[in-house]
Amino acid sequence: MPINKRLTAPFAAAAAAALAAASPLQGQDAAPAAAPAASPSGEQIGLGTDATDRMTVPVSLEGQGPYRFIVDTGAERTVISRELATTLQLVPGNTARVHSMTEVSDIATVLIQKLQLGRKSITAIHAPALARRNLGAEGMLGVDTLQAQRVMFDFGKGQMTVSPSARVEVKWPRDTIVITARNRFGHLVLVNASVNGEKVYAVIDTGSQITIGNSVLRRRLEQKGKLAFVKPIEIVSVTGGRAPAELTRIGRIRIGDLDINDLPVAFADVHPFRKLELMDRPAILLGMDALQLFDRVSVDFANRKVRLLPPGSNETPDAIILPGTNRGKSIRIG
Repeated sequence: MPINKRLTAPFAAAAAAALAAASPLQGQDAAPAAAPAASPSGEQIGLGTDATDRMTVPVSLEGQGPYRFIVDTGAERTVISRELATTLQLVPGNTARVHSMTEVSDIATVLIQKLQLGRKSITAIHAPALARRNLGAEGMLGVDTLQAQRVMFDFGKGQMTVSPSARVEVKWPRDTIVITARNRFGHLVLVNASVNGEKVYAVIDTGSQITIGNSVLRRRLEQKGKLAFVKPIEIVSVTGGRAPAELTRIGRIRIGDLDINDLPVAFADVHPFRKLELMDRPAILLGMDALQLFDRVSVDFANRKVRLLPPGSNETPDAIILPGTNRGKSIRIG
């Protein structure tokens, strides 16, 4: 029997949406980081948020820190702020091609000899160096530091748990939505999703503060009278590039058997859609505005599993409002 749950979020101000940060999708010009050594058990790491509600974790570089890095499941590679790279006197590396939300740029890299995330060490990272004002943090952790790992974000406890994908997953409540994703150019894509009844490809992107849809989806919604009013905004990427977009409110986004209602969504043909070859089919990038409505989110890169836990459990009454959850957002279950 399908689980019918509804999560309600308020309509965000256009000014906030205009600051939507973008996930860098790096090209193959830079050498990938060495895989982190597998740990027999999961490790819990304290989560924080930046000014745009993206998740940050403390990392140490070259034995110094900790520094706050954004956790970005939409980025293939880890990046660092130029200011921090200068402070640490990191050795310059080769140029890497960076595919950001708005553009493709050739960016100088620096060599991080050792990055420490909790007990995990990653070595020899050739990280593109970007301006701190565009990153919004000292750096971003990309998929290169999370390969062969399962990452679980517990927003209620403010923790991130990292464990090897080969380890048996802990038991989740019956209400958990479990989705097997497709691997598309190294990114997990959910195909069991829809927007106002239109089937879409959905990409999990923890590095973006807002959910973004492409123009194919926008046209289909408009043609069928499913598109509300739109407001022009501007999206700013981590490389400093800017792109026009249109902000609206989407009545229902369905992921598996779960509905997210009244979520602000920006429409723009941003570069990740082109990079992932999703320009000719309806697609969305699920940002932090959507993900933070859940109690827990688990992303298992190796096994292509995504788990989403709504607030409460199946022992909860049929309908309940949890005020003040996730920075003032209210969430309805029932």
